[in-house]
Amino acid sequence: MGKTIEEAMEVTNKAVMEVKKFRFSMETVLHYREQLLDTLRIEHAAAIARVREQEAVVAALQQRFDEVNEEYRDRKQQGMTIADAVGYDLILRVQEKEIEKARETLALRKREEESKRNEVIHAKTDKATIEKLKEKKWKLYQKSVQKSEEQFIDEFVSNARVMAGAAVH
Repeated sequence: MGKTIEEAMEVTNKAVMEVKKFRFSMETVLHYREQLLDTLRIEHAAAIARVREQEAVVAALQQRFDEVNEEYRDRKQQGMTIADAVGYDLILRVQEKEIEKARETLALRKREEESKRNEVIHAKTDKATIEKLKEKKWKLYQKSVQKSEEQFIDEFVSNARVMAGAAVH
């Protein structure tokens, strides 16, 4: 009528084995989002580097323009030929166009960097959402395991009482 201790232990071992391991169904999606975020961070860093490089180009062109302009003013005060003045004027106009073109390129690089930054922010948000979902699923899983363990303990205690009562008779 009653169960032996060996039978109770066997039931116990089966119950422990039945507890499923936690598995998050969106783990592959989370992994993909992490990889995407890493890639976007690298691309964003490269975009920042391109902005810095272009800023250096603009600064160098501006510095060269200022130097030529200063030289032109000095020479003009000392006296110069009309041909030299026209030559300086031409050089300065060409340099102004180069500076303007470099600034346009800088503006483009900045827009690209901002776009990449927004992509990184979006990817971080997506990843965080999935991580929060995983955390919720983990908590539910832990509650389920705790409930299973409590149920198992209750059954074990009940079986032990039945066996103890059977042993007395």
